[in-house]
Amino acid sequence: MTVNEGWLTQVRRLDSPNFNQRPDGSEPSLLVIHNISLPPGVYGGNEVDDFFLNRLDHDMHPFFDEIRGVEVSAHFYIRRDGRVTQFVSCLDRAWHAGVSTFCGRENCNDYSIGVELEGQDDDAFTDAQYESLVHLTRALMDEYPIVSKDNIVGHSDIAPERKTDPGPMFDWNRYFSMI
Repeated sequence: MTVNEGWLTQVRRLDSPNFNQRPDGSEPSLLVIHNISLPPGVYGGNEVDDFFLNRLDHDMHPFFDEIRGVEVSAHFYIRRDGRVTQFVSCLDRAWHAGVSTFCGRENCNDYSIGVELEGQDDDAFTDAQYESLVHLTRALMDEYPIVSKDNIVGHSDIAPERKTDPGPMFDWNRYFSMI
């Protein structure tokens, strides 16, 4: 994988409308890892793609009514089989972190890249997901040298009062040893 003008080559691209420009002088310096499944605990469908593209059929499942009107995105989404989709250019600000702080600096969306793993807190992630995440991380570290191991965190690290992902089943030691 390589990065070309904020977009990774060799990954599926779906352009989300849920982004805006980073503030002047803000470049990616933080990688935030999340998990998501829609509906919760269900894998393999297109609901996450549809959610990030604002085309989710909210009448398909009772949970979807709870997220009606929510506009979010991530830069990347890694499915259980390791397939990667990019929704927002790394040069732009995806809407994934919400109210957040890293090392005293607020608004992590301004300077972070968000990666969603298909999963939930209490399910192990797949070998294919770790492999894709490692390849993605290396490509981002090559393109944005300020992204380093010290600047790779979970959503729970930057929003601990409201978020728990990627959860206790994410193997940080395994991931860091593979980078």
